[in-house]
Amino acid sequence: MDMSTELKGTSIFLVGMKSSIKTSLGKLLADALRYYYFDSDSLVEEAAGGASAVKSFKESDKKGFHESETEVLKQLSSMGRLVVCAGDGAVQSSTNLAFLRHGISIWIDVPLDMVARGVFENQSQLSDSELFASEAYTEVLTQLTTLYEETRGGYATADATVSLQKVACQLGYDDLDAVTTENMTLEVLKEIEKLTRVKKMMESAARPF
Repeated sequence: MDMSTELKGTSIFLVGMKSSIKTSLGKLLADALRYYYFDSDSLVEEAAGGASAVKSFKESDKKGFHESETEVLKQLSSMGRLVVCAGDGAVQSSTNLAFLRHGISIWIDVPLDMVARGVFENQSQLSDSELFASEAYTEVLTQLTTLYEETRGGYATADATVSLQKVACQLGYDDLDAVTTENMTLEVLKEIEKLTRVKKMMESAARPF
C-alpha cells in the first residue's frame, strides 16, 4: 500500500518502551513511506557529546536534560516526512505531548520481559533460562516496570496502539518471538491508513454545502 500520498508529509512518532523491535520497525516504516528516520534519544545524546556525557548530564542536571529533550522534539515536530522513534521523555510532559500532536503518534506496545531481554541481547552470552533466573535480569525488569508505570498514561494518549501480543494473536502465533518486524510494520501502516481515512471523512463533513 502506498500511504505517502495520503499522508501529505505528515510525520509519524513512535512511542513506547525503548526496544530493538521499535527501532527496527521505525527504520522499516521510514523505508516503506520513503521518509527520513530519526531517534530522538540519539539526537539528545549527540547534542550532549555521547552516551557517557548524556548519563552524567541526566544525573547532574535533570531539568536541563529534559529541556534538551523538549528542544529536540520541537525541532523534529516542525519538520515533515519523518518517522521518529521518540524517547520516554516525549510522553512525560504536556509540552512534549503537544509536539507529538504535530504528527501521528503510534504506541508500539512490547511486553516488558521482551524489552528486558533485549537489554541483555548484545552484552550477555547467557541462555534464555539462565537470563530469566539472573538477578541482573530481575533488577532490569523491576526498573522497566517502574518506568512503564510512569509513562503508560502518556503512551495511552497516542493516536493508535499496535500491540505485539495482539499481532501474535491475530496471526495465530503462540510464540511472541515469531512476530516479525514486517508483521508489526504492516499493522502500523493499517492503523495509519485508518487514521488518514477518518481525518479525510471529518474534513469532508466540515466542508460547507
